[in-house]
Amino acid sequence: MFHIVLVEPEIPANTGNISRTCAVTGASLHLVRPLGFSTDDAHLKRAGLDYWHALDLHYYDSFDALRAAHPDARYWYATTHAAHSYADTSFRDGDFLVFGKETAGLPKALLAENAAQCIRIPMGGGLRSLNLSNAVAVVLYEALRQGGFVGLE
Repeated sequence: MFHIVLVEPEIPANTGNISRTCAVTGASLHLVRPLGFSTDDAHLKRAGLDYWHALDLHYYDSFDALRAAHPDARYWYATTHAAHSYADTSFRDGDFLVFGKETAGLPKALLAENAAQCIRIPMGGGLRSLNLSNAVAVVLYEALRQGGFVGLE
């Protein structure tokens, strides 16, 4: 099982879409506050459809609290500023895939202290980034592919 971490997500529809992706893949979803929306938000619920019952969902008041709860985990930090592609990364069951908020990404200090674990999705055209829910799906499905899609049909 993989773990998706959203640090301070801002857009409810993105988090709803990501929750649906997590539910259908068996990945856990970890949300780090503050959230840019209420978890009762209609857009969040609509994007997640009726998959909420199948979602393994966890909340944390800070990223430090998440790391304290999972001190032995391997963390991969998605950023457009990484030197290494996600496709060149060897993922393992239990890895935490960490994504930042839509408008700013992950904090620069966090990226700097974890530079060897930073990964990027190659993009062209001089454009900034993919939609957060698309980026999560791209990286998660590569991790699942590497593991042989165990448990998925």
